[in-house]
Amino acid sequence: MIVFIDANIPMIRRGREHAHREPSLQFLEAAQQGEIEACTSTEVLQEILYRYWALRRIDVAREVYDLFVSICPIVFEITLSDTNRAVDLMERHELSARDAIHAAVMLNRGIELIATFDADFERVPGIRRVTLQS
Repeated sequence: MIVFIDANIPMIRRGREHAHREPSLQFLEAAQQGEIEACTSTEVLQEILYRYWALRRIDVAREVYDLFVSICPIVFEITLSDTNRAVDLMERHELSARDAIHAAVMLNRGIELIATFDADFERVPGIRRVTLQS
């Protein structure tokens, strides 16, 4: 099973104590062990870098980025086809630009599952959220 991983999973893993921290840790460990075929996109990587840059925590950006890239052997680049589809998804499903890009990358590559705590993806036909539990 191939699962697209959203930025909130590795960021919660590194962050302060949080209700979603343990499920994030367990999911990323399973991906690291090869139990889950993990993928993501360059947009997710940019999201991680931007968030920690905004917090002036470049050291944490590097740590989260390096770990996440080592866990996700598949990193999709964003194409014009993805951004074209993202516009449609924004209009039809009231998604943010970032979520629409993630959804478009997934749909354009036939990926149905996403690991995220963002419920907005539930509005997109063809995408299912993976339930992360501790």
